[in-house]
Amino acid sequence: MTWTEVAEGVHARRYEELDLTTGLVIGAERCLVIDTRGDVDQGAELAAAVRELTDLPWSVVYTHSHFDHSFGTTPFLPCDVWAHERCLRELLDHGETAKAKWSARYRAEGKPEIADALDRTGLMPPDRLVTDRAELDLGGRTVALVHPGRAHTDHDLVVHVPDAGVVFAGDVVEHGPEGFTEYSFSDETHLGEWPGALEAILALGPRIVVPGHGEPVDPGFVREHRDGLRRLNELKAAVAAGASGADEAVAASPYPAGVTRAAFATP
Repeated sequence: MTWTEVAEGVHARRYEELDLTTGLVIGAERCLVIDTRGDVDQGAELAAAVRELTDLPWSVVYTHSHFDHSFGTTPFLPCDVWAHERCLRELLDHGETAKAKWSARYRAEGKPEIADALDRTGLMPPDRLVTDRAELDLGGRTVALVHPGRAHTDHDLVVHVPDAGVVFAGDVVEHGPEGFTEYSFSDETHLGEWPGALEAILALGPRIVVPGHGEPVDPGFVREHRDGLRRLNELKAAVAAGASGADEAVAASPYPAGVTRAAFATP
C-alpha cells in the first residue's frame, strides 16, 4: 500500500484487497482522487494517504459504480463527486443491495472487519455528472473525464491526464494474471462494445495506462486485450450461430476456460 508516481504529480496506489488500484492527480490548485475503495474505513485510509502527498482541496471521480471503486467516499466529504450520468442511477437503484451482498460475502469468507465496515458505510451518489466528456482544471493541469463507450459497465469513465500521457482506465482495463478475470464479466458487461472502448483509450495516445486492478501497463497490453476481446466476440458469435460447440470455442479462446465461459455468459 504505497504510492507509485507514474508521472510527475500523477500517482497510483495498489492494494492487496481485490488487487484494487486507485489514483491521484495533483495540480497547482486542486487534486483529483480516482476511486475511493470499498468502505468507510478503506476510504479513510486512502484519504489519509492522499494527505501524505498533498494538502490541496480534492475532487473525487468514480470510474464506475462497483462497490470497491465508489463506496469509500464519505471520509472525503465535503467535495464534488464526478461520475458518468448512468452511474448515479446505478448507485441509487442498486447500491444498498450491493452493499448487503458484499457484506454477507465478506462475513462468509471470514473477514468480519470488512463486513462490519461495509455495514457502517454510507453511500455517496455523484453530484457532477458526465455524459461523454468533461474537463477539470486542477490549476496548471487539465484532466479529461471520458466515457469510452460501454464495456465493463454501461457507465465506465476513464481519466486522461494529457500532459503526463497517463490514462486511469478503471475496469475497462484489468491486469490480472491473464489480463481479465472471471469477475471482469457480469450481466452489466457489454462484451460486443468493449473492444471499441479499448480502442477509444488507445486513441487518447497514452504512454501509461493505470488499470482498475493490478499494476500500470503500456499501450501494447491494451492492444493485446483489445484483440483478445475481439476474438472472444468472434467465438461467442460462432457458438450462437451453431458454427462451433461451446467446448470447442473455449479451447480456441486466448483466455483460460473460466474467464472465457464468464465472457460467453454476458448478455
